[in-house]
Amino acid sequence: MKLLIKSAKVIQPSSEFHQQQVDILIEDGVIASIKPKIDERADQILEIENLHLSEGWFDSSVSFGEPGYEERETLENGLLTAAKSGFTQLGLNSNINPIADHASALNFLQKENEKQAVRVYPIAALTKHSEGKDLAEVYDMHHAGAVSFYDYKKPVNNPNLLKIALQYVQNFDGLVQSFPLDESIAHKGYVHENKQSTILGLKGIPSFAEELQISRDLHVLEYTGGKLHIPTLSTKKAVALIREAKKKGLDVSCSVAVHQLVFHNDKLETFNSHFKVMPPLRSKEDQEALVEGVKDGTIDMVTTDHMPIDIENKKVEFENALFGTIGLESAFGALNALLGLEKTIDLLTKAKKRFHIPTSLIKEGKMANFSFFNPKGNYTFAPQHIYSSSKNAMFLNHSLTGKALGVYAQKNLVLHESDS
Repeated sequence: MKLLIKSAKVIQPSSEFHQQQVDILIEDGVIASIKPKIDERADQILEIENLHLSEGWFDSSVSFGEPGYEERETLENGLLTAAKSGFTQLGLNSNINPIADHASALNFLQKENEKQAVRVYPIAALTKHSEGKDLAEVYDMHHAGAVSFYDYKKPVNNPNLLKIALQYVQNFDGLVQSFPLDESIAHKGYVHENKQSTILGLKGIPSFAEELQISRDLHVLEYTGGKLHIPTLSTKKAVALIREAKKKGLDVSCSVAVHQLVFHNDKLETFNSHFKVMPPLRSKEDQEALVEGVKDGTIDMVTTDHMPIDIENKKVEFENALFGTIGLESAFGALNALLGLEKTIDLLTKAKKRFHIPTSLIKEGKMANFSFFNPKGNYTFAPQHIYSSSKNAMFLNHSLTGKALGVYAQKNLVLHESDS
């Protein structure tokens, strides 16, 4: 099959075609030709106003629901949502039922890989049943396709277990993740602890619950060596701790959720449970420090931290609502509005190296793996922009700039339907 992409601007600094407007001919999934103008018969022609493309985007922390929570999201629709949102590769978390803590569970998560444009790279559980007691079968899961090991949103409370994990995975260059939360400090809190949380009568989580855990984890990493990833930072001091650790030469990386870069805890005044996430939205000062950490490279990557929650568990009293927001659909528009186009594309692709995900150079003879987008145009994110089965979107009614249009990957073209 031949696909001809007409008049697309390439955004990939490592490509000779960066910032050039070109036609691209794809034959059987391979880039056959890239020229200013191609006049050749094709089975399908893609021509969209102000079309831009880059290499396919990767998100390092995505949750769906299947198996166990299909009412939240299925694998099939989740991957379709990702494709329409511009993503071609996902790190899929282990928080299903049963927990993905063995090789056969990972095989299930990858069952759609040959059918869909989006490819799943499992983030396997670090411990059995994600209970934090015994190390899971990480070596077997590594061979089954796991790109990292992480008990989703659960800290490694036992420092000796973290020590053993970091030492063990060095045998195969594995990546351990440790969620930054000291549960003994956080206790039963669910929002940022400050004067506002007291006034609102909401139970708070102090910033130092995150910072204390990060400090401990970095000390363990300094002792053991190995590779550590700390997902979804939320505080100013956490950024400073990572910055200092990198100066010391520790092999540590970190991420921030897109919503933490855009919102802060003033949103809690409405008691809207869409804004209940873990880690919680912090202060404006924390938010600004996170943006600065992204700009100066201290924070290595962004994630949507996409977490569908069914209406029965989200549209309830704030205290009883489950943590989480969906974010795949709004990620590009939010980042583009905040940071500009080239920085946005860099952030949506640079995590691949850390997770050993294949990159894709836009060059003749290479397999085509593209994300399509239009970086122009402001609009308000609305229900018709949501493709997920669950609708718990923090970005509803927020102004975004530019839209993801779809993807071409694994010989599949997926475009979102026109919306208003």
